[in-house]
Amino acid sequence: MIRRFRETYRRMRLGTRLALGLGVLSLVAFAVVGTALSAYMRDYLENQLGDQMKLVQVTQTEDVKAEGNIRGEPYWGWYTASYQVSDGTAEIRRPADVPADDDELVDAARALADSGTEDLVRTAHIDGEGTYRLRACAVEPGVVLVTAAPMKDIDNTMRQLVTVQVVAFTFALLALVVIGRAVLRRGLKPLSDMAHTARGITSHDFTESARLPVRADRGNGGPEVEELRTAFNTMLEHIDNSLAVRTEAEQRLRRFVADASHELRTPLMSVRGYADLFQYAAANEPAERDRHLARLRAEAARMGVLLDDLLLLARLDSAEAEAPPRLADADLAELAREAADAFRAGHPGHELTLTIGPGPVRLRLDTLRIRQVLDNLLTNAAVHTPAGTRVSVDVSVAEGAAVVRIADTGPGIPAADRERVFDRFYRVDKARSRDRGGSGLGLAVARSLVRAHGGTVELASRPGETVFTIRLPL
Repeated sequence: MIRRFRETYRRMRLGTRLALGLGVLSLVAFAVVGTALSAYMRDYLENQLGDQMKLVQVTQTEDVKAEGNIRGEPYWGWYTASYQVSDGTAEIRRPADVPADDDELVDAARALADSGTEDLVRTAHIDGEGTYRLRACAVEPGVVLVTAAPMKDIDNTMRQLVTVQVVAFTFALLALVVIGRAVLRRGLKPLSDMAHTARGITSHDFTESARLPVRADRGNGGPEVEELRTAFNTMLEHIDNSLAVRTEAEQRLRRFVADASHELRTPLMSVRGYADLFQYAAANEPAERDRHLARLRAEAARMGVLLDDLLLLARLDSAEAEAPPRLADADLAELAREAADAFRAGHPGHELTLTIGPGPVRLRLDTLRIRQVLDNLLTNAAVHTPAGTRVSVDVSVAEGAAVVRIADTGPGIPAADRERVFDRFYRVDKARSRDRGGSGLGLAVARSLVRAHGGTVELASRPGETVFTIRLPL
């Protein structure tokens, strides 16, 4: 039975389920409100009856003190009597108006005398009469006045109040469920429209276009539905962007495979050609054989460097680089000095200026890999600028990071190429020879190594100035 009910509930539309849930919550709220209201009303009526009994007993106490008993008739249905209490027994003073069963009145008189308080209030059931509110007060030592008032009127009032609450809450609950369901269905209509839009997405052919032409239209539905619609359209925009990135990544992968194949094909063809020449020139003089062997070694070394760079980039991309785990305390300023000395020796046609602060720049890094970064950037400055270009290296500390700026006064990098200079196999000058221009992996390797150390590499360029800025966390 419970399982069938659950299955039926799950098959209901969202508007109906929300309306039923609203009805259940309203029922609980009505029950809480009704219970609290009934409890408050009963306490109010009982307190009012108690105040009334207290006022009556004020007059009756004066009568008992003056004449030893009560004068006058009590209220209709009320009982009142005075008792002489001594040694745990209570003796009624006559005449008195008490029910046939006055045990509860006697118990109240004895309880007050035993407690030693001024008054005592309790509710008791008197056989043959019903439920009564008893109030006992001390008149004088050994004399107790007890008044009993019926609670029948209070009980009748409470039954009428509960009946009115049940009827009113029932009609209110039915109206709430019926009207709420209609309002919810109207309010949830934009969700149905978004579901229709989602079905339109499933029918879209992504083989022809990576863009999604569908969007959720604006309409009435309130702020929450508008937020959902905005999130839905944002998701579609994200999907569009992801598809565009995927398409771009596929194109870059194809370009990378083509460039890598081309870069490897060139030294391989050179090795083949020199091997053939060596075979034909094997009987020639030793100097010619040594020249061919030297060219073979140079092409093999060039191909090895290219493969090493590709392997390093692949390891850095997959977070398996060997360099970052080999961290040690080092002086970045000293590494810059060594790189500057090597640059001056290898490129005497470029003037290099080194600027370093008075103290060392200590941080944890892999000296070999950071030296490789500096060498790559300096070599890039030398290769892509004419002879006589000034190159500068500045090492400083700013905002909790070590900063290295490598600048040159060359022609600069065109704006269209600045975003792609860190791409693999990318060259600003497509006509530059590989012997001078390199393989196009130097900047890509430099950026990957700096990122592996938690740092960044930034480029700023204009005609007459190009600056690469490296930031490494201290």
